[in-house]
Parts: sequence; C-alpha cells; structure tokens
Amino acid sequence: MNLRRLMAVMVKELRQMRRDRITLAMIVGIPVMQLLLFGYAINTNLRDLSAGIADQARTAASRALVMDIVATGVVTPAQEAATPQELVQAMRRGEISIGIVIPPDYARRRAEGREAVQIFVDGSDNAVQSAAAQLAQMPLDGSSSPLATRTISVVGFYNPQRRSAVNIVPGLIGVILTMTMVLFTGVAIVRERERGNMELLIATPVSSAELMIGKVLPYVAIGLVQTTVVLALGMWLFQVPLGGSLLHVYIAACLLIVANLTLGLLISTRAQSQFQAMQMTFFIFLPSILLSGFMFPFAGMPRIVQWIAEVLPLTHFLRLIRGIMLRGASLWELWADVLALLAFTAVMMSAAILRFRKRLD
Repeated sequence: MNLRRLMAVMVKELRQMRRDRITLAMIVGIPVMQLLLFGYAINTNLRDLSAGIADQARTAASRALVMDIVATGVVTPAQEAATPQELVQAMRRGEISIGIVIPPDYARRRAEGREAVQIFVDGSDNAVQSAAAQLAQMPLDGSSSPLATRTISVVGFYNPQRRSAVNIVPGLIGVILTMTMVLFTGVAIVRERERGNMELLIATPVSSAELMIGKVLPYVAIGLVQTTVVLALGMWLFQVPLGGSLLHVYIAACLLIVANLTLGLLISTRAQSQFQAMQMTFFIFLPSILLSGFMFPFAGMPRIVQWIAEVLPLTHFLRLIRGIMLRGASLWELWADVLALLAFTAVMMSAAILRFRKRLD
C-alpha cells in the first residue's frame, strides 16, 4: 500500500466528482430536499379539508354549529347542498373530502341527547377519516359539559373498515409506473449514444418526432402489463374493490404512462450518460412519492407545496385511480385531472422533440 499512489487516486476521484455537476447536485441537493420536504412540506395534521354542508335545519343553532366546526380549522366550506345525497355525489366526484349533514330536527335531537349531526367522510384516504373522527370528539361549543356536547356520528364511505391495502394498492400502481417508466426512457437516448447507434440513426430519414414517439410506444405496453399485475394481485390477495369501470382504470394508467415516458425522454436529451439519467430520475421520483399524497396526506401540506405537487403527474393519477376504483367515479367526472395529464404530456413531448438533435455532439 503506497500512500502517494493512494492520494493520487483520491485526488483524481475528487476532481472527477467536481466536474460532474449532477453528482455535486446530489451531494448537496438530496439532504436539502429531504430536510425541506420532511420538515416543512410533510404534515400529518390535516387542515382546510374541503367540506360540503347540508344544513337542513337553517336555524341560529345550526349556523352556530357550522361556525364552530369551521373555527377548528380542520375543514373549509367548499359548497352547500340541499340533501345528503348531493354531498355523496360531490364526494364521489372528488369535489369534497367531508360532508356535514344537519337534519331538520337538529334542535330536538340535541335536546334529547340523540345523534344530531352526521359527518360523511371520503374513506379513500385514511388520514381524512382520522381527522373526521377527531373532529367528532371535540366539544364544538368550547364547553365540556355533557349537556352542551353535540352528538356527532362519522359515516365512512368507500373504505369503512379503514383497510390500508385499499388505499395503498391503487396508489402503488402509480408509484411503480412513475419509477419504471421515467427510468426506462430516461436512459433511452443516452444508450443510443453510448452503444454507437446514434451514428446509424443520423444516416436514416427518421425525424426527431418519429424517433421520440417510436421510443415511447413500446413502453406503453410494458406499463399496461405492470398495471395488470398489480391490479390482479391487489384484487386477489387484498380484496381491493373495483367500484368503477376497468376500462377507465386502464385509460388513466395510459395517461400516466405516457406522461412519465415523455418526462423520461426529456431527461434523456439532457443527460450525458446512463448514470446521470438515473440520478436525474431520482430527483423526480423522490418529490413525486412524498408530495403526491401517496405516503402523506395532500391536504396537510402548505399551499405553496400543493402548487408544486400539482405539476407532478402522480398527484393527478392518484386522484383518478382512487376516484375510479374506490369511489366508482368516471373519467368524465374527474376531467380536470385528465386534462392536467394531457397537458403535461404535450409540454414534455414538445420539449423533448425540440431539445433532441440527431448528432453526436
């Protein structure tokens, strides 16, 4: 063991690392990103949940009850409804997470000590059910007197047993597709350069658009196979329900697959090596899994972080897949997230085509 030769190798490695900007970014960026995400963005205490209110009593006492509930900060009134059925329909479309039903005989029920208020909860997110359960236990008028406490019952929809697999398996489809699809195409163009195939492509009349689209389409089939495997195992092993159309599930999966593939192509046009492409993919995957609502409740994040999460395809896919599989909604009722994925795909594909040039430099 020669210390001089050892030092020479160490210095060479440090200089090579200094020239690799992606590696330098990971050395500093990964710890900073995780610190900011877990310290600032991730919050399990849900606030400002969108709520629909069906106040059928319309009295001073019922209005005071609504004001007390809103004052907790857990919910934010998003819409009003005339009947509980309207709240259920709005919840199925994903417009609200919680529905508050105050019956016409609210005052009499309260005086008799019977169930006076119902809270409908979107059970496709277990964190929302927990927040609603805590809300139901609060003495909403600020008094702990039994005479003043209002009896509130919580009615969970779509996952009343609160089984974790029901929430995790649909989201796991999106996580797997995000990880694999971005990585597959992230190394696509770089691999052509490293293997010398780019010289052959330069000599062909294939255009940039044809090359980009031709590289995307085979992976769409692979993504659909992955979707089928996760769906089959989830329904067989964990009895995950399928409340909506299976066709709509596959259409939603296709939207996510294509969005991730175009993102991977854009990364591929920027990376200089397959290792760099994998590093850049990690920068996409980490925020996606943490900010999309898969691991941590989306409603608990600060508003600015929610805006950032709206850019991620996985965020919109989770709303689609949970809405279709658990709530029985259709794609047409979730049109906003469909348009978001289509817009993301168009922007990423256009950027990849503009950045790609059939040349060796």
